[in-house]
Formats: sequence, C-alpha cells, structure tokens
Amino acid sequence: MNNWIKNYSGMIWLIAGITAGSLAGVIFGKQAEIVKPVGDIFLNLLFVAVIPLVFFALSSAIANLHGTQKLGRIMGIMAATFLVTVLIAALVTIAAVWIFPVHQQVDPAAAKAAYTGSKQLSGDQVTQLFTTGEFFELLSRKNMLAMIIFALLVGFGTLRAGEKGKTFAGFLNAGNEVFKQVFILIMKPAPIGLGAYFAYQVAVFGPSLFGTYAHTLGIGYGVSIFYYLVIFSLYAFIAGGVNGIRRYWKNNIIPSATAVGTCSSIATIPANLDAAKKMGVSSLIAGIAIPLGGTLHKEGSGVSSILKFTVVFAMFGRSFDSPEVILLALGMTVLVSIVEGGIPNGGYVGEILFISAYGFPPEALPPAIIIGTLIDPVATLLNATGDTVAAMMINRFVEGKLVENIDN
Repeated sequence: MNNWIKNYSGMIWLIAGITAGSLAGVIFGKQAEIVKPVGDIFLNLLFVAVIPLVFFALSSAIANLHGTQKLGRIMGIMAATFLVTVLIAALVTIAAVWIFPVHQQVDPAAAKAAYTGSKQLSGDQVTQLFTTGEFFELLSRKNMLAMIIFALLVGFGTLRAGEKGKTFAGFLNAGNEVFKQVFILIMKPAPIGLGAYFAYQVAVFGPSLFGTYAHTLGIGYGVSIFYYLVIFSLYAFIAGGVNGIRRYWKNNIIPSATAVGTCSSIATIPANLDAAKKMGVSSLIAGIAIPLGGTLHKEGSGVSSILKFTVVFAMFGRSFDSPEVILLALGMTVLVSIVEGGIPNGGYVGEILFISAYGFPPEALPPAIIIGTLIDPVATLLNATGDTVAAMMINRFVEGKLVENIDN
C-alpha cells in the first residue's frame, strides 16, 4: 500500500489540482481569472527550462552514439513511424466526417470579422523553419526547429571529434542530467500551476465551445478522444503487448495533463522524456524521438487539418470526397503538421498553405483559424502524447523489445 501511494502520489495530487481548478472556473466564472498569473508563472518556468533540456537531451544522445549504422536505422524508422501515424489520424478523421457530414455551419461574414491576422506567407517565415539569423535567437521556443537542427549538428560535431570531443561530450551528458533534475523541481508545484491554468481556461474559454461550430467540434473532440484511447492503446500493444498498454497509460497522466493545461507540445517535452523512459523506451531513442516528435510529429494537427478542410469546403459548396481532393488533403496534412511546430504562428501559415493549394479566397481563412483555436486543447493532447507511444514503437522496431528494467 505504501509503495502504491509513493508511485501514484504525484498523479493523484496533479489530478486533484486540475479538478479543483476546473471546478473553480465553473463556480466563480470570470472571477477565476485572478489565478491566471499563478498558471503563467508555472508555464513560463516550463518554457524557460525546455530549451536547454531539449538541446542537451538531443545533442548528448547523438554524441554518445558509436557508429552511424544504428543512428541511420533509428532515423529511418522514426520518419516512417511519424509519417504513418499522422496519415492514420487524418484517415480516421476523414472517415468520421463522411459518417457525420459537415454541412453549412459557419457564417462567413462573422468569421471574416473575427479575423485580424496577416494573409501573406512571407519568405522570412519559411527561412525561420530551419534557421535563425543570430545565435541568441536559438534560445527562443519560437525557433524550436532551428534549435533542434543546431543541437543535432553539435551532437554530430562532438561525435566526429572523437577523443578530443570526450570532454565536451561529458559536458553534454552532465547538462542533460542537470536539466532533467531542474524539470523535476519545476514539476513539484505542478498541481497548483496547472490547477490555476485550468481554472482560467474553463472560466474564459469554456462557453466558446458551444455555438455555430458545435457540430464540427463535436466530430473533432469525438475523433480525438477515440484516437487517444483506442488507437494509442493499439500502438502501445504493437510496441509491447498488454504490458506495453499498461506501461503507456500508467505513465501518460502527467504528459496528458501538461499538454491539455498548457496547449503546448513543446512544454510537454520534459514530461514526455521522463515518461518515455518509464514506458520502456531506451534513453538513446527517447532523447532523439521525443524532441523531434515535439516539433515534427503532430497527429492532433492531422485531425484538426481535416476538420478545417471539410468546414471550408462546406462553406463554399464543394465536395470533399474525390480521390484528388483526398490525396492533396493527406499531403497538406503532413506538411501542415511539420510547419505548425516549426515557425511562429505556424498554425496560421499552415492554413494559408492549404487555402492556397485548393484555390479558396481569403474569406476561407477565418473559419479555419477559429476551428483550429477551439480544438487546440485536444489536438495538443494528441500531438504531445502521440510522441511517447510513437517512441515506444520505434524502440520496438529498432531494439526488438521495450527496456525491461524500469524504475517506476
């Protein structure tokens, strides 16, 4: 009994904090906004810690490799896993919108009035997908993909340095361990921080989930919950059988709560790194797949993208059922899932890309943005927690099985 309490006390306190915060948001309404600064402080600490944590985790994982054959195998299997799972998420959503068709639900004039953003995709935004102009800009979470690419280069540079790079490799390993401990310290007050943030979200955004977009959101949330519970369990089974399912759900509480509470895949990376190792993923594969997955692997964005497509098609009286339309939608979904995590305001850029590809007028952009905003919490849940189960499958295909000796 004492061991059970010790193992699950963190989860119990976290769930209790989130429940209390949600109830406070329902009971006190707008007055609950007063606790938002508490949630912001917690969130800011996560965002500050995640940059060095991801840098050291990824660069040290590469630096510790011996030989490039295994790395090539890991990267190939990881790319295939990320691609296939995003496409499956899109196909499941397509099936759902065929079963529950999205008819004219959106007022184009009202949607246009709600949109105030830019409609242009600039060359600078494309450049920021891979690089920054100054070194210090790598320290911003808005340039996450550029930082990951730099971390990979540092890891490979250390590996190529051989004996001369051993001291620096030790520094990377030490930095990785230090920032894992920093994350543990930050997560100590997580029940309070996430509870405060949930109170704010329920108070402010709860009512916006009802209205003219309810039908589409009902499909989106239904598909997402099904995918989260059923498809992720299937993936965990592929990775490790019944034991894989048990490991995944036992260690998925904190990443799930962090994803929903922060609406950020990047903020969930530290929790995912810790959870993946407890799920039986090797430190090497977790250190590579989780940071890259946080930026490039977004199954929730796949669900969200298909919903946006169907809403815009319904608005303009076009059918979403021809092979050409579906194939282009799948291709755009993969592209959008990469773009959204790679540049500032990536969601807007992704929406611009698909609207341009299908030849829709600018009036199609606002409703797509509104749908994306309202479904963001559950999409982030899939984006973030899908990385750990993908890492489990990658570990299964690379190593043949999950790691047995796990300290839970």
